[in-house]
Amino acid sequence: MADPGMSVTPYWELTFDADGDVDSPERDHLLAQVTDHGVRDLIVFAHGWNNDRSGATALYRRFFAPVPALAPGTRLGYVGVIWPSMRFSDEPIPDLPRSVAAVEAAGAPVPALDKDTRRALLDAFPGRTAVVAELARLLDERPDRTDGLAEFGRLVRLLVDDGRRHGAADTEDEEEGGPAVFALDPVSACGELAGALAALESPGAAGFGIPDPWDGAKELLRQATYYTMKRRAGTVGEHGLGPLVGRLAGAAPGVRVHLVGHSFGGRLVAFALRGLPEGVRAVKSVTLLQGAFSHYAFAARLPHDTDRAGALRDRQRRIDGPLVCCHSHFDSALGTFYPLASRVSGDDRSCAGTEIAAVLGPRWGAMGHDGVQAVPGTARLDLAAALGGRLPGAGCVNVDTAAVVRRGGPPTGAHSDILHPELARVVLAAGRIT
Repeated sequence: MADPGMSVTPYWELTFDADGDVDSPERDHLLAQVTDHGVRDLIVFAHGWNNDRSGATALYRRFFAPVPALAPGTRLGYVGVIWPSMRFSDEPIPDLPRSVAAVEAAGAPVPALDKDTRRALLDAFPGRTAVVAELARLLDERPDRTDGLAEFGRLVRLLVDDGRRHGAADTEDEEEGGPAVFALDPVSACGELAGALAALESPGAAGFGIPDPWDGAKELLRQATYYTMKRRAGTVGEHGLGPLVGRLAGAAPGVRVHLVGHSFGGRLVAFALRGLPEGVRAVKSVTLLQGAFSHYAFAARLPHDTDRAGALRDRQRRIDGPLVCCHSHFDSALGTFYPLASRVSGDDRSCAGTEIAAVLGPRWGAMGHDGVQAVPGTARLDLAAALGGRLPGAGCVNVDTAAVVRRGGPPTGAHSDILHPELARVVLAAGRIT
C-alpha cells in the first residue's frame, strides 16, 4: 500500500519504466493483497503529464476522493499507475498547486526554460545535459533566425532520439511519423506554432502581424517531447499494463478491472488492450479523459486511406463493457497543437485560428478533442445525458464533457481540467459500479 495520506483505501501504486517493466515488489504486493481486501471492482488510473510520483499521487488523491460516497455499497480498490512522463512547469493544472517556477513566472522574468522544466527534461532524457543547456541558451538569446532556429531544431531532434526501437506500440498506422519538427524545417515549424500561440493568447488579433518564429520555438520543444512521451505511453501500456492485467486476472479471477487514463495516460490504457493475453475478459470498462492520441485509433478503415486501419483496430472488443471517450472543445492542447504536431506534410494553409483541427481537417484530430471517430455504432452523448441515464453496455461511447472541462489558459487550455466529481461519476457509470 502506498501513501497513507491517500483519500481512498485500499490503494496501490504500480511503477513502470520506459520499456514497460513494472516494479516487481509493487506488482507482487497488489497480486497478493487484492483478494485479501475483498475487492470486487479495481479502478486503475494512468496519469498524463507528471514528472514525479508526488504530482501523480496528488492527482489520484483528488480524483478518487468523491468515489466512495458515490458508490458506498461497492467493494472498491484503487491503483495509481506511475510511468516516466513529464510536463512543462508553465502548464497550470486546475485545482492542483502551481509549481514554484509558475509562481515565479507570474511575478518576475525567468529564463525560457525554468529550473523545474530543465530538471524534468533531464529526468525524461538522461544523458542529455549538454543538449538541454544549449536549448535553454538558444531560447534565451534567440540568435540569427535562420541559422539559430536550424541549430535549435537539430538539438531538439537529438534530444528526443534515444536510439532505441520502441516496438509496434510506438507507431500508429493512422499517424505517419512524428511532430512537425521531423518533417518541416525549423523556421516554418516554429512560425506555425508561433501563429497558433498568438491566436490563443489574443484571439481578436488573429491575422494581424507576423509573429517571430522564435516565439514558437519553446512550443516546438514541448511538442517534440510530447511525441516521445506519446510513444512511451504506448510501450508501457502494451508491454507493461496489459500483461499485468492478465496476471491479475489469473491471481484474482473475480476482480473487475476498470481502466482510466488522462492525456497520454489514455493512450497508455488503450494500448494495454493490445497487450492483454488472449481470452482475458477482466477489463469491464475503459474511460479516456482528454485522450491525447488519434481519434481514428480504433477504426477498422481510415477515412483518408481505406486500405489501412487504426493502430487499435477493434481493440474495444477486448473490453467486457464500454469504451467511454470524454472530450472537450476547450482543450487547446488537443484542438490546436495536437493536429499541428501530428501533421507531417508542409501545408501553406493559414493556421492562425484557435481551431487548428478545423483548418487542417479531421485527419489529425485527437480523442480528447472530438471523441472516437470512424467506428460505426459509436454513441454520442453530452455529460447530462451520460449521467442521467444508463450508458451503453458495450462499444464506443463519446461523452462531451465541455460543461465541466473548460478551465485553463494558453497553451493547453482545459487539457488538465479533469478534477470534477462528474467525471468520477462517468467512470463509475461506465463500469456499472453502484
